[in-house]
Amino acid sequence: MVMFLAAAVTAGATTAIAAGPPSRAEAARAAVHPVSSEQAMKSWLDRVPRTSVFPPDFEATLRGQGAAYVVEMSTAPGCLPCGDLWTKLGVLKARYGWTVRTISTPEAMIRSGRLGLPWVGHPVAWVRPLADPNRVIPVAIGTDHSVNISRNLYLAAKMQSGVRVAVGVRAMSKFTGIVGVPASSPSTHRRKG
Repeated sequence: MVMFLAAAVTAGATTAIAAGPPSRAEAARAAVHPVSSEQAMKSWLDRVPRTSVFPPDFEATLRGQGAAYVVEMSTAPGCLPCGDLWTKLGVLKARYGWTVRTISTPEAMIRSGRLGLPWVGHPVAWVRPLADPNRVIPVAIGTDHSVNISRNLYLAAKMQSGVRVAVGVRAMSKFTGIVGVPASSPSTHRRKG
């Protein structure tokens, strides 16, 4: 059975985040979804919301930044989500000019560890500048809809080119399971009265 990693944050996960950060075991259980067929993967993806609103500079940013960045993904033989993500990245490569290639499992595990992400399987996709192998941003954990993947490429390019990381992380946490929204303390909320 192939392990599929969902990219969307569910309402239950959002509630859990508010209660405190999940343990590694909880994160792995929440992220891993077993799929054994194309239909199971499609059924899972049908539950993931699609991005429908994009900033005005979306297309220009993706086309203009493509030559500066590379998308690298981990993969494994027989992995259905890996094939799906690879196909979608190939379409985005042709449309926007981004370089796409695979990385080894050990390299993907090292990258996950450096960012404190639990390693839960394949595929994971990362964006980095062509000239700097150490400035990586995860953009997909598992496969996702093409519009969501392109949105994450846009956010990664913005973060890599000067947008405050906190702004990009907030945007990514709103749409994906890659990063969580920190729980706010009750003392930060003011009562209207």
